[in-house]
Amino acid sequence: MSEQQTAEAEPKAAQPAAVDPRLLVREKGFAGYLDEFARRLRGGELGSLPVVIGLVVIAVVFQLKNSSFLSADSLANIGVYTSGMGIMAVGIVFVLLLGEIDLSVGSVAGVGAAVWAVLSVTHGLDDGLSVLIAVAAGAVIGALHGFFFAKIGVPAFVVTLAGFLGWSGLQIWLMGKEGSINTPSGSLVEDLTGYYFEDKAAAYGLALVAVLAYAGSLLLDTRRRRAAALPSRPLSEVLLRTGVVAVLAFAVAYVLNEPSGARGLPLALVLFLAVLVLADFVVRRTAFGRQIFAVGGNAEAARRAGINVNRVRITVFAISGMLAAFGGLFIASLSGGATKNLGSGNTLMNVIAAAVIGGTSLFGGRGKIWSALLGMLVIQSIQQGLNLLGMASEIQYMITGAVLLAAVVIDSLSRRTQKTAGRSSWPDSPSSPWPPPPAGPPSPACGW
Repeated sequence: MSEQQTAEAEPKAAQPAAVDPRLLVREKGFAGYLDEFARRLRGGELGSLPVVIGLVVIAVVFQLKNSSFLSADSLANIGVYTSGMGIMAVGIVFVLLLGEIDLSVGSVAGVGAAVWAVLSVTHGLDDGLSVLIAVAAGAVIGALHGFFFAKIGVPAFVVTLAGFLGWSGLQIWLMGKEGSINTPSGSLVEDLTGYYFEDKAAAYGLALVAVLAYAGSLLLDTRRRRAAALPSRPLSEVLLRTGVVAVLAFAVAYVLNEPSGARGLPLALVLFLAVLVLADFVVRRTAFGRQIFAVGGNAEAARRAGINVNRVRITVFAISGMLAAFGGLFIASLSGGATKNLGSGNTLMNVIAAAVIGGTSLFGGRGKIWSALLGMLVIQSIQQGLNLLGMASEIQYMITGAVLLAAVVIDSLSRRTQKTAGRSSWPDSPSSPWPPPPAGPPSPACGW
């Protein structure tokens, strides 16, 4: 038997498994990453690059116009005012990953605040228990939206629009004739945005924990990939990434600890970051997160692969409602109490705008949880800068609207460029498996 015949006779199982060619750039070091970055730009895969550049431009422009923009007080205000609607924006990111929309988050935030105020202030129920019931009420409302959408087949736009109107009425009814309930002094909700860790060790300690956790996750990922004989990040890249995060984290901690500046580390910022980390872990590191991307990319293909699409949709809307109610408590804390108008005005538009500006696609199947943070930083930085310059609110609306339109235009052009370059939308998800699941009859359980 010839050598050629012997090679052909070898079982297919002995052949090396296919590896995502995009991962091979790690073996080339930084030169490989530069080539990959150029390829992504040509293919329209911009990721978070536009919003990061936008944040740098915003910071430079407003700092030149007013030297107090990057002061401790200013940064603390941005962090506190970002937290409430930022948490709501995290829920919107979940929904957008499905390719859907939730127009009820403002009303659900108002209902959550009203439930807490009535139970805790009016009826004297334990403050912590009242908060839990309010958040749970938001989750139930979101699950109800998801049920009508997933099981009954009513479009999410219509369901949540009806919720926007209906829950606003419930909010007004709960608040009664007075229409407002003030936040008691020393209450848990007041501390959400009013409490600061004045000890300098708190800010520096949080920065240290964040850096160590980030470095640990990179090293763990590298070890797992090497154990699986997959390309992994070189140690130089791990050190560089960790160094960049360390500089940013400790710089913010230093500014917040300035003696003449803010009162220290805001509790609101800590809670917002905790929600971001937990949500990011769910989306990128769990089977449920992979299912969200799969359903958002192609619901029918996900169903044939064995994913319970209805369960995923209901759960995602429940998460959106839960985070909306939680964010409503932050808004109540900032405004001094629950009112019948809480969550109205531009709350809904700012929350959706934050998710989109941060890089989450309106077309589903593409985005990151950290989009909520980036988008809210853009919006709140613009508002903070214009407030320092004494600009009117209508100017803020116009600028925010223009930024939102620019983000959607960039997303649309990016998708068009990818189609022109012959790239499918599947690999765009940061947690999508590679290679894609094979075609065929649905399996009893998703084993991606």
